[in-house]
Amino acid sequence: MNFDLLVHEAWPAYEQRVHDGWVLRYAGGVTKRANSVLPLDEPADLDGAIEAAEAFYGERGVRCVFSLGPNATPGLDEELERRGYELVDPTVIMAGSPAGPPPPYQVRIEDRPWQGWLETWWAVDGRYGTGFEEAERICTGVPAWYAAFEEDGVALAVGRAVPQAGTYGVPRDEASPQSDTLGIYCMATLPRARRRGLARAVIRALVRHADAKSAYLVTTAPNLAAQALYRGEGFEIVDRYHYRVR
Repeated sequence: MNFDLLVHEAWPAYEQRVHDGWVLRYAGGVTKRANSVLPLDEPADLDGAIEAAEAFYGERGVRCVFSLGPNATPGLDEELERRGYELVDPTVIMAGSPAGPPPPYQVRIEDRPWQGWLETWWAVDGRYGTGFEEAERICTGVPAWYAAFEEDGVALAVGRAVPQAGTYGVPRDEASPQSDTLGIYCMATLPRARRRGLARAVIRALVRHADAKSAYLVTTAPNLAAQALYRGEGFEIVDRYHYRVR
């Protein structure tokens, strides 16, 4: 699977420009994933492509960021390091065929995020303070399912799942069942509700709801606790990526 493209598809920037084989992505500056260069092809003019990317983000008042995954332009990481770009947010991609037991809690699943779901996700993952509306716009940019364990009307743990074709670009209804995969995003549990198995319940509910044959997710490399949880649900590290920030 081309995880670079799967992640790109599942977390879409609402403004995108293709330049010399690279995708320049912008979404109000909220999340690096949707506000970074996806450098998949080798440009005819590497210096010119980097300068074009820097100009694109400069015009929007944000720093130039590159997402460097397993399929990034060869030699680009080294060139950006030479130019003084800082390496940040090393991330692991975990994938597997999760087939755990039914979730131990009742989990609500909807086709659209509701206010309580959004508030819980942003309370945990809203590291940018402002940008709630932009984040919601990114989150709802493609069809997805939104799950939450609720207690007394409060979403204590949430998650989002995007049904995708394992081969990027093949429509879901044309893809073989073996190629279907589920991208799991926005996993968040309120601090007071942790260590109750709620995140496991949300993952299991989403996987069973989608009848997914395979699934993947991403988490930061230093977050060993999350990796252990996901490993217990049948996920293993299959690749890595990081960002370079000007």
